[in-house]
Amino acid sequence: MDNSSGVGVLDKAATVLGALEAGPATLAQLVGATGLARPTAHRLAVALEHHRLVARDMQGRFVLGPRLGELASAAGEDRLLAAAGPVLGALRDHTNESAQLFRRQGDQRICVAAAERPVGLRDSIPVGATLSMLAGSAAQVLLAWEEPDRLHRGLQGASFTATALSGVRRRGWAQSVAEREAGVASVSAPVRGPSGRVVAAVSISGPIERLSRQPGRLHAATVVAGANKLTEVLRRAQAMQQSS
Repeated sequence: MDNSSGVGVLDKAATVLGALEAGPATLAQLVGATGLARPTAHRLAVALEHHRLVARDMQGRFVLGPRLGELASAAGEDRLLAAAGPVLGALRDHTNESAQLFRRQGDQRICVAAAERPVGLRDSIPVGATLSMLAGSAAQVLLAWEEPDRLHRGLQGASFTATALSGVRRRGWAQSVAEREAGVASVSAPVRGPSGRVVAAVSISGPIERLSRQPGRLHAATVVAGANKLTEVLRRAQAMQQSS
């Protein structure tokens, strides 16, 4: 199938954005993924960065930029965020803990939706908060299914190990205890896009006194069920789009 629009520079820019969908990339990786000449790939990536369609992470690698999320939100096309509110609310009510939805952006993860525990001691993570990819159960989930080279780089300086991430992949969920913050525990599970790629992490978090040092035993099944609901929303949305 010919994916050319007939506007060469636009097609090449779309190729760059498509390559970055898989995650952060150096210029060399971008050249390898797109097949574009190095000067062309660099020129397009920098131009897209100017328009905030591409950004740089802390290591200087190219990543998808914030403008894409803004455009999706403005167009009402971000079905994941639209569906997240009820799912996170149900998680909060069922577990009596705060619930969050995280997306990865470069070397950080961003809370894009949340349902706070209304009263009492809680782990409060506001929407828009930026957290490290080096600690916490959501970081484990967002890294565990990455390609080997990206996974290896993500483990550098992390509070968890490759063995721990192997366990996350085997179980289908992650837990952390005082890993991101003293006194806080959490449980997270992956949300997958229609292609099967992990696109977000659903989490619940709260004090260790309530969640215990094995929070997964208490809440993993509930968190996984919530994440699976969002995965199904994305699958149904693509099926409807393809049939229309």
